[in-house]
Amino acid sequence: MLITYTDNTIADNTMTINVLYFADVTDQKDCSEERVKIQQAASLTDLYKQLSQNHVFIHPQSKLRVAINDDFVNWNELIYDGDNVAFISPVACI
Repeated sequence: MLITYTDNTIADNTMTINVLYFADVTDQKDCSEERVKIQQAASLTDLYKQLSQNHVFIHPQSKLRVAINDDFVNWNELIYDGDNVAFISPVACI
C-alpha cells in the first residue's frame, strides 16, 4: 500500500521522496511505501524525526539500517528530490 504524506507547514523549498519500509517496520505501519514531502537539504535523521511525529516506530533510529537508492548509508547523509529511502529493522539470522 502506498501512502502519500505531506506536511503543509513546510514552505515551497521542498522535495518529494519515496520512503520504503522493510521487515517489522512494514508490519507496524501497515504499508511498505509512502511518498513524503520534506524540507530541502534534510538529512536522514531529519526525515526520521519528521516521520516519528506522525507514526509510532518500535525501533529507535540507532537500531535501524538506512539506505538511499539501494545503497546503505550513514544517518548524516543528505536526501535529494526523488530519492528512495529505505528503513530496515534488525532481523534475526539462523
